[in-house]
Amino acid sequence: MLEELIVAGFGGQGVLSLGMTLAYAGMVENKEISWMPSYGPEMRGGTANCMVSISSNKISSPIISRFDSAIVLNQPSMDKFEARIKPGGLLLYESGNIFKPSTRTDIDIIGITATTEALLMKNAKIMNMIMLGAYLQLKPVVQIDSILEALKKVLPDKYHFLLDINRQALVRGGEMAVLSKEQTVA
Repeated sequence: MLEELIVAGFGGQGVLSLGMTLAYAGMVENKEISWMPSYGPEMRGGTANCMVSISSNKISSPIISRFDSAIVLNQPSMDKFEARIKPGGLLLYESGNIFKPSTRTDIDIIGITATTEALLMKNAKIMNMIMLGAYLQLKPVVQIDSILEALKKVLPDKYHFLLDINRQALVRGGEMAVLSKEQTVA
């Protein structure tokens, strides 16, 4: 098993922490992982992305030119990365922030209104965990319990009280992925 993923969006959307949490969860499950962040000098508000590889075998390079999956949180990232998803791959995007979704027919394209859902859950910062939950529903490369264990390492101790809302966000993201996939197929 090898999953090569790009997570991309604006700084402040939780792009890097989503990728880091996924990588730590892979470590929890004794998988080989690679996490390579990239962001502009402006950080918050500028573009950010990270490449994550999770594998049952050694990973030869953290640099990925073509992706099995992409989690895209803004239009500039959609424009930059949609063509680099391998045929048969997955494009998961935050549909409230994308005004021109991909029209490719050789990949699965699923839109999730994660920002809106995070606001309904009264915590805008969990949008990335909603997206991660949706991704894991569609591509179960690690277990939700491993993500929660990883969050204990990624979140500073003073934010561990947020573990439950993050768990709820992961579950809700999975539910939303199932609904979106059913609507896409229909």
